[in-house]
Amino acid sequence: MAETLTVDTGPAGRETQDGKRPRSVRVVLLALMITMMLAMLDNMIIGTAMPTIVGELGGLEHLSWVVTSYTLATAASTPLWGKLGDMYGRKGVFMASIVLFLIGSALSGMAQDMGQLIGFRAVQGLGAGGLMVGVMAIIGDLIPPRERGKYQGMMAGVMALAMIGGPLVGGTITDHWGWRWAFYINLPLGVVALAAISVVLHLPRKRSQARIDYLGAGLLTVGITAIVLVTTWGGTEYAWDSAMIMELVAIGVVALVGFVFWQTKAAEPVVPLHIFRSRNFTLMSVIGFITGFVMFGATLFLPLYQQSVQGASATNSGLLLLPMLGAMLVTSMVAGRVTTNTGRYKLFPVVGSALMVVGLYLLSTMDTGTSRFTSGVFMAVVGLGMGCLMQITMLVAQNSVEMKDMGVASSSTTLFRTLGSSFGVAVMGALFNNRVQDVMSERAGSLGAKVTEQSAQLDAASLAKLPEAAREAYQHAVSSGTHSAFLLGAVVAVLSLVTAVFVKEVPLKGTGPEAKPAE
Repeated sequence: MAETLTVDTGPAGRETQDGKRPRSVRVVLLALMITMMLAMLDNMIIGTAMPTIVGELGGLEHLSWVVTSYTLATAASTPLWGKLGDMYGRKGVFMASIVLFLIGSALSGMAQDMGQLIGFRAVQGLGAGGLMVGVMAIIGDLIPPRERGKYQGMMAGVMALAMIGGPLVGGTITDHWGWRWAFYINLPLGVVALAAISVVLHLPRKRSQARIDYLGAGLLTVGITAIVLVTTWGGTEYAWDSAMIMELVAIGVVALVGFVFWQTKAAEPVVPLHIFRSRNFTLMSVIGFITGFVMFGATLFLPLYQQSVQGASATNSGLLLLPMLGAMLVTSMVAGRVTTNTGRYKLFPVVGSALMVVGLYLLSTMDTGTSRFTSGVFMAVVGLGMGCLMQITMLVAQNSVEMKDMGVASSSTTLFRTLGSSFGVAVMGALFNNRVQDVMSERAGSLGAKVTEQSAQLDAASLAKLPEAAREAYQHAVSSGTHSAFLLGAVVAVLSLVTAVFVKEVPLKGTGPEAKPAE
């Protein structure tokens, strides 16, 4: 039986007589959006500040770990936060994750060397694992699925704002206040969100007598860590067929198989396997993985293409994604409104997946002569597809489980998207790097191979120093590399389209006489 969740002015899922939600619910939603922005904005800001950080702290050889430690901690802790919220109450667990994130942010800003920064970023990542899950699960508690589509535009807007504004904000903060403020900026925003949630949000307290599944948590952490390290190190730090990568693959497989087996035996499993009995939940997990794969690959290679081939400024790299992110925002709002008004949603995964396939194929046709307008149109097609998928996957996944499993459903869906992004960046990156190096060797001989022997991605300063012939060869190489990466993305997106066809349109729980319990 679903629990009654209230805020100061009454039941959270109830609207006032004028059709508007109580002010306290809107305040909570604003605080949740601020928290969601903290989770998404952090890596975007830090990416811009990294050259300055390395210049002050040194440790260039450990640079990748500043991002990897955060990503690992976030991915590994995501399922745990979701389960803890289900067991002990959403509000307290969510506030604890915010506090941990803010502690990690403050410590990262005070780091005196690269080792400290890596460690403190891991603390920050542990907190970040609970931010997005907490936001999604609390919205799942407060807003019935039938009405949740109204808020898709708000969530998509936060995502777009973080992706566009992150690099610009990061550059501005680093230039005027110093890189430490790239971390400190989280503190006032986090305190505002924390205060609003503490005062206005009232959810029933829970106290589970069950013990935390420490063995399951440990096996899942080891498995996820091994997977993320394989996708991070493979083809860069170590060759794909090296002993280190093979060992990590073996450890990951054994840990995850052991985890699945143990979840069938545990009294209070971290990820209850019965949620995967719902066909829609399983299908949404697959679609979420593919969306993460495509989205983060696209946001990585599109600015690189426009800077290297089309001569765009690196300073405005976030703005270069406006056609894709703007289209994603508009479509997400339309999809949310239609879903709310009709209660129907199957059309959006199908159409969204089809648009992603078409858009990625169009992006794969770009060459050195493609204009910015044309590439912008191609990006917009991809954005339209992503807008149909980004929030619908979470909505349908939450609609497919009981209220008591809302946390693990939200965390599992978020985890699949996170793992998809790790695989997308790794696989598309490896394909891109290999293609760039091959084309450079073909067009510029030994000079081309020497130019890209350290990295297939050159910054603006390095590109400007190249001889004309080598620069032209590099532009062709990047064009060829993005062709291969986006073509792979299109092929993977076909799997999303096939998956979406099998989604069963179960009526959304919530208002309306046609609303029935989800299967």
